[in-house]
Amino acid sequence: MPTPINIDLARLDTPATLQKVHFNNAGAALMPEPVLAAVIDHLNLEAQIGGYEAANQEEKRIDGVYDSIAKLIRCHRDEIAVVENATRAWDMAFYSLPFKAGDRILTACNEYASNYIAFMQVAKLRGVKIDVIDNDQHGQIDLDQLKEKIDDQVKLIAITHVPTNGGLVNPAEAVGRIAKEHKITYLLDACQSVGQLDLSVEAIGCDLLSATGRKYLRGPRGTGFLYVRKSILDQLEPPFLDLHAAEWTSRDKYEMRQDARRFENWECNVAAKLGLGTAVDYALTIGLGNIEKRVIELASHLRSALGEIDGVTVQDLGQKKCGIVTFSVAALSAIEVKKLLAVDGINVAASTLSGTRIDMESRGLLDLVRASVHYYNTEEEIIKFCAAVRAIRS
Repeated sequence: MPTPINIDLARLDTPATLQKVHFNNAGAALMPEPVLAAVIDHLNLEAQIGGYEAANQEEKRIDGVYDSIAKLIRCHRDEIAVVENATRAWDMAFYSLPFKAGDRILTACNEYASNYIAFMQVAKLRGVKIDVIDNDQHGQIDLDQLKEKIDDQVKLIAITHVPTNGGLVNPAEAVGRIAKEHKITYLLDACQSVGQLDLSVEAIGCDLLSATGRKYLRGPRGTGFLYVRKSILDQLEPPFLDLHAAEWTSRDKYEMRQDARRFENWECNVAAKLGLGTAVDYALTIGLGNIEKRVIELASHLRSALGEIDGVTVQDLGQKKCGIVTFSVAALSAIEVKKLLAVDGINVAASTLSGTRIDMESRGLLDLVRASVHYYNTEEEIIKFCAAVRAIRS
């Protein structure tokens, strides 16, 4: 039996929980003290001995970040690139694909704006076609329609595992089996699933996966990583290279690195990178299975409690739901609800039409309040949260 999470210790490591009800973990979770210390300690070291010298001194710990991330998502360390954020990770993967006119991209209704804008740009510049797969009766990607849409022109399946709104977990493993059967490259945006769900890239079957540090991993902002399956590495050339990603071998030749770090650049925030590694190790110590179980239980409790409040409509989709809970409050915009809750020391986010336009338009929604819980949140905080929502309605 896995050891239960010590909630008291988790909250002791997270002092802000004494002042705030932080239900914005899908935006940026609260860093635990060891992560904060890792960042600050390295910044202090840089100030004391110099940036290059500090990196040299901590070279072993910096290198260990790759081992930690590889353990987190169950891959080889050479398949990991550490970059500035999930969007940079996703973009570096997407723009490395050799699209040509007539190629097709298959995606889901709830794809995030940054990704869809990239689809549209490549469609404009290279004549690629974007096909959006409808939702099934549960509000997740329709697997039968996905299969029907596949032909020889489909070069990429790209979906978001846990969309920014709606609470659902898309069936990433089932999509992976379809992609593998048809030998189609599969790019998964996992920025909101890494850290809250127990993931394996082998089980999912994706070729490329992007993630961030600031959300459920509880790492510092400005950190992220990209997974690149070793078997497709030689098919990809990053949209830009530097002397870290490639070596200048002769006057008019270069050779790219033979690992995923060809998607990195030389200059990076070393302190933040160490913070990311510490956050991953912290999550691994607790256990991703433990984290997933508690997050889903808390979110289910929150969904049920909100559903009992007059004038509140829970808007979540999917057969499997995660730690994101979205809802609407009658006669109030999501921004107004967010501001009113902030007065009571409660943090939430507001998801707007432009973030997931296809999904929101199809449901006739302009915005949603997004409350996202983590394992360090409590049942008592859910009671306080729902009381504050009721007060807004009265």
